Amino acid sequence: MTDTNLDQILAKRQTARKEIVNVDEPLIKLVIFALGEDWFAFHGERIREILTKASIFFVPGCPGSLEGVINVRGDIESVIRLNELLQVPLPEPGTPSAILLGSGTAMNSGIRIDRVVDLVDIPQSFIQPPPANLPDQMRPFVSGLLRFKERPVSVLDLEQIFSQYVKGLG
Repeated sequence: MTDTNLDQILAKRQTARKEIVNVDEPLIKLVIFALGEDWFAFHGERIREILTKASIFFVPGCPGSLEGVINVRGDIESVIRLNELLQVPLPEPGTPSAILLGSGTAMNSGIRIDRVVDLVDIPQSFIQPPPANLPDQMRPFVSGLLRFKERPVSVLDLEQIFSQYVKGLG
């Protein structure tokens, strides 16, 4: 190879590099979880912790969506079920589950889920607006949709869920 050929190759590479535009798209951290056969996600900054084992203590007189309370290192946290709010069937008794400790402006609470699917960083453009044909009971709570591992995932607005729960709709 001659110096002229090498110069031409280097010049082409330099020109090609100038044409590359590097775009830093914001990433969104999501906690993807399952309720029954359906997959949902919360924004990661809203989830403080994931508990795989916790003793839940029943509280008489509370709505059916409030499963009870748990002791998290001396702090008492409520545990709510999203199943009623989203009209997703409850799992069979004894089915393994987890609790997401969520934080919102209106309240903090544990959220009972069937299982954690994944914790991921997703480019913001992967999240699409909710479709117009979204079921009525989910419309106030779904902020977007995405496909993950070839499955639809509804991104839930935890702030809206807690707000509605405080208003007594949970």
